[in-house]
Amino acid sequence: MIAKPFTVLTLLDMELKGHNSLNLHCIAGRKGLTRVITVPNINRPGLELSGFFDAFTSECVQIFGRGETAFIEKLYKENKVDTVEKLFSYKIPCAVFTHNLLPNSQFLEVAERSGCAVLQTDLESSEFAIRLLRAFSNMFAPKKTLHGVLVEVYGIGILLTGHSGIGKSECALELIERGHRLVADDIVEIRCVNGNTILGQGANNFISHHMEIRGLGIINVTQLYGVGSIREQKEVQIIIKLEEWDQNKIYDRVGTNLSTTEFLGVKIPTIEIPVRPGRNLPIIIEAAAMNERLKYMGYNSARDFNQNILKWIESTDAQNSYYGFDDSY
Repeated sequence: MIAKPFTVLTLLDMELKGHNSLNLHCIAGRKGLTRVITVPNINRPGLELSGFFDAFTSECVQIFGRGETAFIEKLYKENKVDTVEKLFSYKIPCAVFTHNLLPNSQFLEVAERSGCAVLQTDLESSEFAIRLLRAFSNMFAPKKTLHGVLVEVYGIGILLTGHSGIGKSECALELIERGHRLVADDIVEIRCVNGNTILGQGANNFISHHMEIRGLGIINVTQLYGVGSIREQKEVQIIIKLEEWDQNKIYDRVGTNLSTTEFLGVKIPTIEIPVRPGRNLPIIIEAAAMNERLKYMGYNSARDFNQNILKWIESTDAQNSYYGFDDSY
Protein backbone atom coordinates (compact mmCIF):
# COMPACT_ATOMS: atom_id res chain seq x y z
CA MET A 1 0.00 0.00 0.00
CA ILE A 2 1.14 3.53 -0.69
CA ALA A 3 0.83 6.32 1.84
CA LYS A 4 -1.13 8.78 -0.31
CA PRO A 5 -3.12 8.60 -3.56
CA PHE A 6 -0.94 8.30 -6.64
CA THR A 7 -2.51 10.68 -9.15
CA VAL A 8 -1.69 11.57 -12.74
CA LEU A 9 -0.24 14.83 -11.44
CA THR A 10 2.05 12.82 -9.15
CA LEU A 11 3.23 10.91 -12.20
CA LEU A 12 4.02 14.18 -13.99
CA ASP A 13 5.88 15.59 -10.98
CA MET A 14 8.06 12.53 -10.35
CA GLU A 15 11.72 13.55 -10.33
CA LEU A 16 13.09 10.77 -12.51
CA LYS A 17 16.46 11.31 -14.14
CA GLY A 18 18.52 9.81 -16.92
CA HIS A 19 17.33 6.43 -18.17
CA ASN A 20 14.36 6.58 -15.75
CA SER A 21 12.91 9.87 -17.03
CA LEU A 22 9.44 9.66 -18.58
CA ASN A 23 9.60 13.05 -20.37
CA LEU A 24 5.88 13.59 -19.88
CA HIS A 25 3.83 16.76 -20.30
CA CYS A 26 0.11 17.41 -20.46
CA ILE A 27 -1.45 18.50 -23.77
CA ALA A 28 -5.15 18.30 -22.86
CA GLY A 29 -7.63 17.46 -20.12
CA ARG A 30 -5.88 19.14 -17.19
CA LYS A 31 -8.96 18.58 -15.04
CA GLY A 32 -8.11 14.89 -15.14
CA LEU A 33 -4.73 15.35 -13.50
CA THR A 34 -6.34 14.63 -10.14
CA ARG A 35 -7.48 11.16 -11.23
CA VAL A 36 -5.98 8.42 -9.10
CA ILE A 37 -3.89 5.64 -10.65
CA THR A 38 -4.85 2.52 -8.71
CA VAL A 39 -3.33 -0.23 -10.88
CA PRO A 40 0.41 -0.28 -11.65
CA ASN A 41 -0.04 -1.54 -15.20
CA ILE A 42 -0.51 -0.33 -18.78
CA ASN A 43 -2.79 -1.09 -21.73
CA ARG A 44 -2.53 -0.55 -25.48
CA PRO A 45 -6.17 0.09 -26.52
CA GLY A 46 -6.01 -1.31 -30.05
CA LEU A 47 -8.84 -3.80 -29.61
CA GLU A 48 -10.99 -1.21 -27.85
CA LEU A 49 -10.63 1.27 -30.72
CA SER A 50 -11.84 -1.47 -33.06
CA GLY A 51 -14.93 -1.94 -30.88
CA PHE A 52 -14.03 -4.87 -28.59
CA PHE A 53 -14.48 -3.80 -24.94
CA ASP A 54 -15.22 -7.16 -23.30
CA ALA A 55 -11.82 -7.40 -21.60
CA PHE A 56 -11.00 -3.69 -21.39
CA THR A 57 -8.69 -2.90 -18.47
CA SER A 58 -9.89 0.66 -18.06
CA GLU A 59 -8.14 1.14 -14.71
CA CYS A 60 -4.73 1.01 -16.42
CA VAL A 61 -2.81 3.87 -18.04
CA GLN A 62 -3.66 3.81 -21.76
CA ILE A 63 -0.69 4.09 -24.15
CA PHE A 64 -1.18 5.19 -27.75
CA GLY A 65 1.68 4.44 -30.12
CA ARG A 66 2.01 4.91 -33.86
CA GLY A 67 -0.43 2.14 -34.68
CA GLU A 68 -3.17 3.36 -32.33
CA THR A 69 -2.73 6.99 -33.46
CA ALA A 70 -2.94 6.04 -37.15
CA PHE A 71 -6.07 4.00 -36.44
CA ILE A 72 -7.68 6.96 -34.65
CA GLU A 73 -7.05 9.14 -37.71
CA LYS A 74 -8.67 6.46 -39.89
CA LEU A 75 -11.72 6.33 -37.63
CA TYR A 76 -12.25 10.08 -37.86
CA LYS A 77 -11.80 10.11 -41.64
CA GLU A 78 -14.46 7.41 -41.94
CA ASN A 79 -16.64 9.13 -39.32
CA LYS A 80 -16.62 6.04 -37.09
CA VAL A 81 -16.00 7.72 -33.75
CA ASP A 82 -18.36 5.69 -31.56
CA THR A 83 -15.48 3.60 -30.20
CA VAL A 84 -13.54 6.74 -29.22
CA GLU A 85 -16.57 8.10 -27.38
CA LYS A 86 -17.07 4.77 -25.67
CA LEU A 87 -13.38 4.58 -24.72
CA PHE A 88 -13.65 7.84 -22.80
CA SER A 89 -16.94 6.83 -21.21
CA TYR A 90 -14.77 4.67 -18.94
CA LYS A 91 -12.92 6.51 -16.21
CA ILE A 92 -9.43 5.74 -17.48
CA PRO A 93 -6.58 7.35 -15.50
CA CYS A 94 -4.96 9.05 -18.50
CA ALA A 95 -4.00 8.63 -22.15
CA VAL A 96 -0.32 8.83 -23.15
CA PHE A 97 0.85 9.43 -26.72
CA THR A 98 4.42 8.31 -27.42
CA HIS A 99 6.90 9.37 -30.18
CA ASN A 100 5.72 12.98 -29.65
CA LEU A 101 2.55 12.05 -31.52
CA LEU A 102 -0.33 14.51 -31.41
CA PRO A 103 -3.93 13.30 -31.86
CA ASN A 104 -6.38 15.43 -33.83
CA SER A 105 -8.37 18.20 -32.19
CA GLN A 106 -11.61 16.16 -32.18
CA PHE A 107 -9.97 13.44 -30.08
CA LEU A 108 -8.66 16.07 -27.65
CA GLU A 109 -12.12 17.62 -27.38
CA VAL A 110 -13.62 14.26 -26.38
CA ALA A 111 -10.89 13.86 -23.74
CA GLU A 112 -11.60 17.38 -22.40
CA ARG A 113 -15.32 16.69 -22.10
CA SER A 114 -14.71 13.42 -20.25
CA GLY A 115 -12.18 15.02 -17.90
CA CYS A 116 -9.36 12.69 -18.91
CA ALA A 117 -5.79 13.98 -19.07
CA VAL A 118 -3.90 13.45 -22.33
CA LEU A 119 -0.12 13.26 -21.93
CA GLN A 120 2.69 13.23 -24.46
CA THR A 121 6.25 11.88 -24.42
CA ASP A 122 9.07 11.77 -26.95
CA LEU A 123 9.98 8.20 -25.97
CA GLU A 124 9.20 5.17 -28.08
CA SER A 125 6.27 3.07 -26.91
CA SER A 126 8.32 0.08 -25.75
CA GLU A 127 10.89 2.23 -23.92
CA PHE A 128 8.20 4.35 -22.26
CA ALA A 129 6.34 1.21 -21.13
CA ILE A 130 9.51 -0.21 -19.54
CA ARG A 131 10.26 3.03 -17.71
CA LEU A 132 6.67 3.51 -16.56
CA LEU A 133 6.41 -0.03 -15.19
CA ARG A 134 9.72 0.48 -13.40
CA ALA A 135 8.38 3.68 -11.82
CA PHE A 136 5.16 1.87 -10.84
CA SER A 137 7.20 -0.93 -9.30
CA ASN A 138 8.89 1.58 -7.00
CA MET A 139 5.82 3.65 -6.16
CA PHE A 140 3.44 0.78 -5.45
CA ALA A 141 5.95 -1.46 -3.65
CA PRO A 142 5.10 -2.39 -0.02
CA LYS A 143 7.08 -0.17 2.35
CA LYS A 144 8.03 0.14 6.01
CA THR A 145 10.53 2.09 8.09
CA LEU A 146 13.15 0.61 10.38
CA HIS A 147 15.55 1.87 13.03
CA GLY A 148 19.07 1.12 11.87
CA VAL A 149 21.94 2.09 9.60
CA LEU A 150 22.25 0.96 5.98
CA VAL A 151 25.74 0.85 4.47
CA GLU A 152 27.33 -0.62 1.35
CA VAL A 153 30.46 -2.66 2.07
CA TYR A 154 32.32 -4.19 -0.88
CA GLY A 155 29.13 -3.91 -2.93
CA ILE A 156 26.99 -5.71 -0.33
CA GLY A 157 24.10 -3.85 1.29
CA ILE A 158 24.30 -4.34 5.07
CA LEU A 159 21.61 -3.20 7.50
CA LEU A 160 23.02 -2.63 10.99
CA THR A 161 20.42 -3.04 13.73
CA GLY A 162 20.49 -3.08 17.50
CA HIS A 163 19.44 -1.15 20.58
CA SER A 164 19.96 2.59 20.67
CA GLY A 165 23.49 3.44 21.80
CA ILE A 166 24.99 0.06 20.85
CA GLY A 167 27.33 1.78 18.37
CA LYS A 168 25.70 1.41 14.96
CA SER A 169 26.48 4.93 13.76
CA GLU A 170 30.06 4.84 15.09
CA CYS A 171 30.62 1.52 13.35
CA ALA A 172 29.21 2.92 10.10
CA LEU A 173 31.41 6.00 10.42
CA GLU A 174 34.52 3.81 10.65
CA LEU A 175 33.36 1.88 7.57
CA ILE A 176 32.96 5.18 5.67
CA GLU A 177 36.46 6.17 6.78
CA ARG A 178 37.69 2.87 5.28
CA GLY A 179 36.16 3.71 1.88
CA HIS A 180 32.68 2.20 2.10
CA ARG A 181 29.42 4.08 1.56
CA LEU A 182 26.49 5.27 3.65
CA VAL A 183 22.93 4.84 2.41
CA ALA A 184 20.90 5.93 5.45
CA ASP A 185 21.41 6.51 9.15
CA ASP A 186 18.92 6.08 12.01
CA ILE A 187 15.70 5.74 9.94
CA VAL A 188 15.77 3.42 6.94
CA GLU A 189 12.85 3.02 4.55
CA ILE A 190 12.68 -0.39 2.90
CA ARG A 191 10.40 -1.53 0.09
CA CYS A 192 9.84 -4.87 -1.61
CA VAL A 193 10.44 -4.73 -5.37
CA ASN A 194 9.48 -7.55 -7.75
CA GLY A 195 8.35 -9.64 -4.78
CA ASN A 196 11.85 -10.84 -3.85
CA THR A 197 14.14 -7.81 -3.47
CA ILE A 198 14.33 -5.46 -0.49
CA LEU A 199 15.62 -1.99 -1.39
CA GLY A 200 16.59 0.44 1.35
CA GLN A 201 17.02 4.19 1.35
CA GLY A 202 16.75 7.15 3.68
CA ALA A 203 13.23 7.94 4.84
CA ASN A 204 13.95 11.62 4.20
CA ASN A 205 16.19 12.73 1.33
CA PHE A 206 17.23 15.90 3.18
CA ILE A 207 18.68 14.14 6.24
CA SER A 208 19.47 10.62 5.05
CA HIS A 209 23.19 11.32 4.56
CA HIS A 210 23.63 12.98 7.95
CA MET A 211 24.73 11.04 11.02
CA GLU A 212 24.24 11.59 14.73
CA ILE A 213 27.39 10.77 16.70
CA ARG A 214 26.87 10.96 20.46
CA GLY A 215 29.20 13.55 21.96
CA LEU A 216 29.89 15.08 18.54
CA GLY A 217 26.44 15.88 17.20
CA ILE A 218 25.12 15.89 13.63
CA ILE A 219 27.66 15.52 10.82
CA ASN A 220 27.18 15.79 7.06
CA VAL A 221 28.83 12.73 5.54
CA THR A 222 28.72 14.13 2.01
CA GLN A 223 30.56 17.29 2.99
CA LEU A 224 33.13 15.52 5.16
CA TYR A 225 33.96 12.52 2.98
CA GLY A 226 32.73 13.51 -0.50
CA VAL A 227 29.97 12.28 -2.79
CA GLY A 228 31.78 8.97 -3.25
CA SER A 229 30.94 8.07 0.35
CA ILE A 230 27.15 7.93 -0.13
CA ARG A 231 24.47 6.06 -2.10
CA GLU A 232 20.84 6.93 -2.64
CA GLN A 233 19.56 3.37 -2.28
CA LYS A 234 20.85 -0.19 -2.01
CA GLU A 235 19.48 -3.70 -1.83
CA VAL A 236 19.51 -5.10 1.71
CA GLN A 237 21.49 -8.34 1.40
CA ILE A 238 22.60 -8.95 5.00
CA ILE A 239 21.24 -7.90 8.38
CA ILE A 240 23.81 -7.60 11.16
CA LYS A 241 22.36 -7.38 14.66
CA LEU A 242 24.70 -5.74 17.16
CA GLU A 243 23.99 -6.78 20.74
CA GLU A 244 25.76 -6.60 24.06
CA TRP A 245 27.86 -9.65 24.88
CA ASP A 246 25.94 -12.24 26.89
CA GLN A 247 28.23 -14.85 28.42
CA ASN A 248 25.28 -17.18 28.95
CA LYS A 249 24.29 -17.13 25.29
CA ILE A 250 25.71 -19.61 22.79
CA TYR A 251 26.80 -17.82 19.64
CA ASP A 252 27.33 -19.48 16.27
CA ARG A 253 31.06 -20.20 15.96
CA VAL A 254 31.07 -22.16 12.70
CA GLY A 255 28.52 -20.42 10.51
CA THR A 256 26.58 -23.48 9.33
CA ASN A 257 23.36 -22.41 11.06
CA LEU A 258 21.69 -19.98 8.66
CA SER A 259 19.55 -17.40 10.45
CA THR A 260 17.16 -15.15 8.53
CA THR A 261 14.89 -12.20 9.21
CA GLU A 262 11.72 -11.69 7.20
CA PHE A 263 10.87 -8.21 5.93
CA LEU A 264 7.82 -7.66 3.71
CA GLY A 265 7.71 -11.36 2.88
CA VAL A 266 11.41 -11.65 1.93
CA LYS A 267 13.88 -13.58 4.09
CA ILE A 268 17.29 -11.92 4.50
CA PRO A 269 20.40 -13.63 5.96
CA THR A 270 21.03 -12.39 9.50
CA ILE A 271 24.19 -12.40 11.60
CA GLU A 272 24.32 -11.68 15.32
CA ILE A 273 27.54 -10.00 16.44
CA PRO A 274 28.13 -9.57 20.17
CA VAL A 275 29.67 -6.24 21.15
CA ARG A 276 32.31 -5.98 23.85
CA PRO A 277 35.41 -3.83 24.43
CA GLY A 278 38.31 -4.77 22.19
CA ARG A 279 36.29 -6.22 19.30
CA ASN A 280 36.98 -4.51 15.97
CA LEU A 281 33.46 -4.45 14.53
CA PRO A 282 34.26 -2.75 11.19
CA ILE A 283 36.75 -5.51 10.31
CA ILE A 284 34.20 -8.18 11.27
CA ILE A 285 31.57 -6.50 9.09
CA GLU A 286 34.00 -6.26 6.17
CA ALA A 287 34.75 -9.98 6.55
CA ALA A 288 30.99 -10.72 6.61
CA ALA A 289 30.52 -8.74 3.38
CA MET A 290 33.37 -10.53 1.61
CA ASN A 291 32.10 -13.89 2.85
CA GLU A 292 28.64 -13.07 1.46
CA ARG A 293 30.21 -12.22 -1.90
CA LEU A 294 31.92 -15.61 -1.89
CA LYS A 295 28.55 -17.25 -1.29
CA TYR A 296 27.13 -15.45 -4.34
CA MET A 297 30.05 -16.90 -6.30
CA GLY A 298 29.18 -20.41 -5.09
CA TYR A 299 31.72 -20.85 -2.28
CA ASN A 300 30.51 -21.34 1.30
CA SER A 301 33.40 -21.36 3.77
CA ALA A 302 31.48 -22.93 6.68
CA ARG A 303 29.92 -25.64 4.52
CA ASP A 304 33.23 -26.56 2.88
CA PHE A 305 34.97 -26.60 6.27
CA ASN A 306 32.32 -28.96 7.63
CA GLN A 307 32.63 -31.26 4.59
CA ASN A 308 36.42 -31.34 4.89
CA ILE A 309 36.16 -32.32 8.56
CA LEU A 310 33.77 -35.15 7.66
CA LYS A 311 36.13 -36.38 4.95
CA TRP A 312 39.05 -36.31 7.38
CA ILE A 313 37.09 -38.29 9.97
CA GLU A 314 36.30 -40.92 7.35
CA SER A 315 39.87 -41.04 6.08
CA THR A 316 42.40 -43.77 6.95
CA ASP A 317 44.70 -41.36 8.78
CA ALA A 318 41.90 -40.34 11.14
CA GLN A 319 40.96 -43.95 11.83
CA ASN A 320 44.57 -44.93 12.54
CA SER A 321 44.96 -41.93 14.77
CA TYR A 322 41.88 -42.95 16.75
CA TYR A 323 42.51 -46.73 17.02
CA GLY A 324 46.22 -46.32 17.63
CA PHE A 325 45.73 -43.99 20.60
CA ASP A 326 47.22 -45.40 23.81
CA ASP A 327 44.73 -44.80 26.64
CA SER A 328 46.50 -46.96 29.25
CA TYR A 329 47.52 -43.94 31.32
